[in-house]
Amino acid sequence: MRLYHVTTFGCQMNAHDSERIKGMLESIGLGEARSQQDADVIVFNTCTIREKPDQRFVAHLEQARALKVADPDKVIAVGGCYA
Repeated sequence: MRLYHVTTFGCQMNAHDSERIKGMLESIGLGEARSQQDADVIVFNTCTIREKPDQRFVAHLEQARALKVADPDKVIAVGGCYA
């Protein structure tokens, strides 16, 4: 079974949106991974209006990029806002 991992940054609305994203991924047969390393699909749902979430998102994205280099079949998706 292919697995996904969703990381959420920001407001309560983003947490709700992330739950919807998880539901969509599960509806097409993906299961939830415990970590980004275990996931075939890595999703970032961002709200980076403030500086601290912005810095955290960039750090997580760099880690995901390294995972993608090691496994080119891994999918990385980014949604939300990035100011």
